[in-house]
Amino acid sequence: MGKKLHIKKGDIVYVISGESKGQQGRVLDVMTKSGKALVEGANIVSKHTKPSAKNRQGGILKKESPINISNLMVVDPSSGKPTRIGRRLNEKNKLVRYSKISGEEIK
Repeated sequence: MGKKLHIKKGDIVYVISGESKGQQGRVLDVMTKSGKALVEGANIVSKHTKPSAKNRQGGILKKESPINISNLMVVDPSSGKPTRIGRRLNEKNKLVRYSKISGEEIK
């Protein structure tokens, strides 16, 4: 298992730097080993494909490329703005992530 990250699969995140700066999207996959995440609709690249049995036409495919996790911020569930993440124990003594802006728990 890799290191503990502030982003999980399914989170809505905001891109703070890079080619897709300012975009929001849902996290499709998190690669803990490389410290990158795949965000829906962000960091789109053109992949040139040769015709094959699967893809008879070939041509140019547009697909998401991984973004470094340091360039992503979780969006606060109440305000909709990017926020930093903290960890604390809830009433059931379970470690949960919370928004530093509103103090609200992030599911």
